[in-house]
Amino acid sequence: MSGGADGGIVIGRVGDIADGTGKRFDRSVVGRDPIAVFNDGGAFYAIDDTCPHEVTSLADGWVEDGTVECPLHAAKFCLKDGAVLALPATRGVATHRVEVVGDELVLHPGEAADLGSCR
Repeated sequence: MSGGADGGIVIGRVGDIADGTGKRFDRSVVGRDPIAVFNDGGAFYAIDDTCPHEVTSLADGWVEDGTVECPLHAAKFCLKDGAVLALPATRGVATHRVEVVGDELVLHPGEAADLGSCR
């Protein structure tokens, strides 16, 4: 992975993450705890990868209508703002700005996305 023009990290190309799926990027790529990047209908979102209820990867969850459902116990999170939408999780996850530049995906770890909410 390489650096983007404004300090972001080029994590791949648009076609690398199929619609309705997520991909985990580890500390070696993002320089911090893992981040999951999701493609939901051609819109890309990035959130902390680890479910706060149980330690499992949200990148392996089910993506639909701007949300991801944890594969372990079905907690649900908004991809726009990281808010928890369904138990058993009781707290949300952080978001990170991700942008499409040409056909590249550029991630800005630690920079919150400003995409509204699911509610």
